[in-house]
Amino acid sequence: MEAGIVLAYIGLGLMVGLAGVGSAVGVSIGGNATIGALKKNEEAFGSYMLLSALPGTQGLYGFAGFFIINTSGVLTQSTTLLQGMAVFAAGFALGLVCLISAIRQGQICANGIASIGSGIDVFGKTMVLAVFPELYAIVAFAATFIINAGL
Repeated sequence: MEAGIVLAYIGLGLMVGLAGVGSAVGVSIGGNATIGALKKNEEAFGSYMLLSALPGTQGLYGFAGFFIINTSGVLTQSTTLLQGMAVFAAGFALGLVCLISAIRQGQICANGIASIGSGIDVFGKTMVLAVFPELYAIVAFAATFIINAGL
């Protein structure tokens, strides 16, 4: 088997795997905060749920990046080493950025959930601040799209 296709598939695995792990951890951070906040203010469950779910989007970026590359037709037995390295780099970059972004976004959301549970209405402000880490996941996804276009 050629090294190019092997590198490409490792990159795709990292893309989906790291992004998915980040989302799972980020959502769990928000979920843990929700359980604590429910003890204080059960009526704000809708806000807690939305903030808890927000880090789940990074896993979707990882899957979307996989889908874009997998459907482009570049992954064949004749995939060159350079193409494989490009897919690997895109996968590693998108996966790593989504991993860190989702975890940090989950922490921001958890703080907002705790504040809402304490009676402070910071839902909108928390959403605004939680979007900042999301921006970097979007930039990494855009870079994946551009790398794929260059293949």
